[in-house]
Amino acid sequence: MRRPLIAGNWKMHFTVPEGLEYALRLRHDLEAFATLVELVILPPAVMLWEIANALRGCPVEVGAQNASWEDQGPFTGEISPKMLAGWCHHLLIGHSERRQLFNETDEQLNRKLQAAFRHNLKVILALGETLEEHDLGRTEEVITRQLSAALYGIDVKRAIDLTLAYEPVWAIGTGRAATPEYADETMGMIRNLLAGKFGQLASEIRILYGGSVNPANARSLMEKPEIDGALVGGASLKAADFTAIVQATAEVVQSARA
Repeated sequence: MRRPLIAGNWKMHFTVPEGLEYALRLRHDLEAFATLVELVILPPAVMLWEIANALRGCPVEVGAQNASWEDQGPFTGEISPKMLAGWCHHLLIGHSERRQLFNETDEQLNRKLQAAFRHNLKVILALGETLEEHDLGRTEEVITRQLSAALYGIDVKRAIDLTLAYEPVWAIGTGRAATPEYADETMGMIRNLLAGKFGQLASEIRILYGGSVNPANARSLMEKPEIDGALVGGASLKAADFTAIVQATAEVVQSARA
C-alpha cells in the first residue's frame, strides 16, 4: 500500500498571524497521525516562510500553491521554485482555478514542473475534467491530453517526486463529490497512462483525489485501492474537519495493515 498523502490547500485565506496560529494548531492536532499519513499544508505565499520556520522539524510539511517556470528575472509578482527551495518541500501546480481563472496552459505547466524538479521540489500536479467535458464523456481524452503535455520530457528518475491529484472540476467547492467508485475508476485509468510513460514506477506514484472531500466521505474514498490520499480545499480551513479527514485516512491504513 502506498503511504497516503493528505494536502490542505488554503487557497487565498487567512492573514499571516491567523495562518501562523492555525498552522501551529494543526501541528498539535496532526502529529499523532504522521507515522501513517504524509501531511502537507499549502498556505498562501505571503506566509510561507513564517509557517515553514514555525514547523521546522515537524512532520507536517509545507508547500506552495503555485510558482513560476523561471528562476529569476523581470517577472513582477512571480515567485520562483529557486526561491521556494529550502523552505518548501512541495509545490502544487495545475489546480483547476489556475487553469480556468488564470488561463494556465498544459505547456506552461510542463515548464513549471521542470523548473520545480530542477530545484528538488516535490510536485503535486492537479488535473481533471470540467462538468461539460464530463457530461460529454470526454474525461479520458481530457486527462490524457493534460498528462501527456505536462509530463513531456520528464525523466523517469524525477517522476519519483511526482504526485498527481485528480480533481473533477465539477466537484470542487460544490459539495458534489465524485462517487468513490467513479474516482477510483478514473484514477485507475490515470495510473495506466503513467505506466505507459514510466513503466513499473507508475505503481509507486501517488494519485490523490480532490473535490469536496470532507469528514463524511473521506473514509469511503480512502478505502478505494487507487486513491492514495486527498487534496483538500474548503475542509482544510477548519481544524476539526481536516483532522477528521486525516484520522479517517490513518484508520484505513491501520485496517489494511491488520
